[in-house]
Amino acid sequence: MSKKNEWGALILRVVLGITFLAHGISKFQMGVGNIAGWFGSIGLPGFLAYVVATLELVGGIALIIGLGTRFVSALLGIVMIGAIFKVKLSAGLLGSGQSAGYELDLALLAMASYLFMNGSILYSFDSLFHRSGKNEIDASV
Repeated sequence: MSKKNEWGALILRVVLGITFLAHGISKFQMGVGNIAGWFGSIGLPGFLAYVVATLELVGGIALIIGLGTRFVSALLGIVMIGAIFKVKLSAGLLGSGQSAGYELDLALLAMASYLFMNGSILYSFDSLFHRSGKNEIDASV
């Protein structure tokens, strides 16, 4: 990856991490039990609220420091796919005027997908495990 692309990936990683960290903190401040109740009301198992809140909080921190970037991005991408199809799709891209649309979720999914496919080594703990000159995921495996 070129140095310019690596700087772009760093920006995506940190912004995505801050966004998910904020959402995770928000879920814990509102009470994850309340979120679990809401999950139940839309047909999802309540325990998933705890999984999602923890993943957003811990995953956000991991992205900010660049630890497990590809793995965390994949997990957060799955959360965004779930949010789009289970919660937001019926409101449309920009929302219905009464509920938010899925435009933010789609943007976060795109960011997570990019980081999953390319990683982000610059200023990251992942760089400690990165083999110079080789991609993190060996395509021959």
